[in-house]
Amino acid sequence: MNYADRQYMELLSDVMENGVSKDDRTGTGTIAVFDRTMRFDLSKTFPILTTKRVHFKSVVHELLWFLKGQGNIAYLKKNGITIWDEWADESGELGPVYGVQWRNWGQKISFGPDAFCGGPVKTEGIDQIKDVVDQLKTNPNSRRLVVSAWNVGELSSMALPPCHFAFIFNVMGGKLNCSLVQRSCDLFLGVPFNISSYSLLTCMVSHVVGIPPGEFVWHGIDVHIYRNHFKQVEEQLTRTGFPLPTLILNPGIENIDDFEYDDITLSGYESHPSIKAPISV
Repeated sequence: MNYADRQYMELLSDVMENGVSKDDRTGTGTIAVFDRTMRFDLSKTFPILTTKRVHFKSVVHELLWFLKGQGNIAYLKKNGITIWDEWADESGELGPVYGVQWRNWGQKISFGPDAFCGGPVKTEGIDQIKDVVDQLKTNPNSRRLVVSAWNVGELSSMALPPCHFAFIFNVMGGKLNCSLVQRSCDLFLGVPFNISSYSLLTCMVSHVVGIPPGEFVWHGIDVHIYRNHFKQVEEQLTRTGFPLPTLILNPGIENIDDFEYDDITLSGYESHPSIKAPISV
């Protein structure tokens, strides 16, 4: 069993054996444990689960969508990705979710005396991703390389408050590491995506700043399995994983905003079939 699947399967078993029964917002019900950690070495292989197939196309397009700073799912729909459909309104709007906060924290649209002919005035927000990339290039020893999606003043405007809400980059021993904090963790459906997404983000940032990738560390707070996922979890726990694949990024990309889908390739990904499960909204 490769190290990524082993950690994930151990966490599945942990929750199934030690989880506490909890009611939840969706009404489905969960069993959950508090505060768990997994660590993934990005220096040689890419940590995508092989005990069930993870739809890497969705992982890539969702991350590219985040990096575009958008709160409308039009880009995802154009590329055949439906993972956000349940939360979007009829026009595809989600509000100022993840990417909006990453790339334009604090953007304001106001009306006032400075507005041209009484129209709106748009104040650009803070591009947290650009700031982190610039700092990594100029001051890689910084301990302030933090990106947050938890904008308290805008939570009520979001279709879904961020589950994976803050991540921190840190350069140690000449390698770029990333640590993610996730407040709410749908272990069967969501966490496999989160592992691959933030591992990919770390590798992309590593690529453009010229610092080799080190570790991605995942911290989960409320780590849960929904009650209607028990059979699927039991099926996955019977499986044995395959060797991990290799991530290949287009060597010609120099800017984080220049990445497109075809610039990101997963080589040698072999897995068991996907396991379908209902999503709780």
